[in-house]
Amino acid sequence: MTSTPTPTPGTPPPAGGLDPAIAARLKRGADGLVPAIAQQYDTGEVLMLGWMDDEALHRTLTTGRCTYWSRSRQEYWVKGDTSGHIQQVKSVALDCDADTVLVWVDQTGAACHTGERTCFDADVLPLGQ
Repeated sequence: MTSTPTPTPGTPPPAGGLDPAIAARLKRGADGLVPAIAQQYDTGEVLMLGWMDDEALHRTLTTGRCTYWSRSRQEYWVKGDTSGHIQQVKSVALDCDADTVLVWVDQTGAACHTGERTCFDADVLPLGQ
């Protein structure tokens, strides 16, 4: 979590922000956000889903640490700043529609706020019912 004053998601980033060519390609939701999937780079394990606006994506690309926009707290947060469960960025890609970001990371510790390795292993739904 950071205490830096933050713009509202979807507002233009400050000078020196996200590359305009990347920003022009992004298809954001009405709230100015795109879903960002974090995946373990070497195993393919899907870790979590977070939300990014232009500034969060810019910070992720330039710092090498995943930065997300917290919809509940209405602020930016860098994964691991308070928990120590850091996501070191290995690569970032847009999907074919440019409406989702995929971040390949090297995850230290748990990715889920519940303390689990991933957000997707606790509630597997039955098929064929």
